Amino acid sequence: MTAMTTRELNHRTIDGLDIRMLWDPGSNLVTIVVDDARTGESFEVEVGPGVRPMDVFMHPFAYSPTRVFSPLAEAA
Repeated sequence: MTAMTTRELNHRTIDGLDIRMLWDPGSNLVTIVVDDARTGESFEVEVGPGVRPMDVFMHPFAYSPTRVFSPLAEAA
């Protein structure tokens, strides 16, 4: 049995946003994760076929989130 590991390929912090580019070598899927320290909200964007991961990393709000995490939803 092999453990699935996600690797961080890139990371940046700007204006309360923590943005990470993650790669899952098992599925070869790249995901951009954005955490907003001001609101507590987070979201993920899966990088689809034909999309450049660095474009999503640099402009994550231009893409539709795959998953959204809200502190209000988790508290309910």
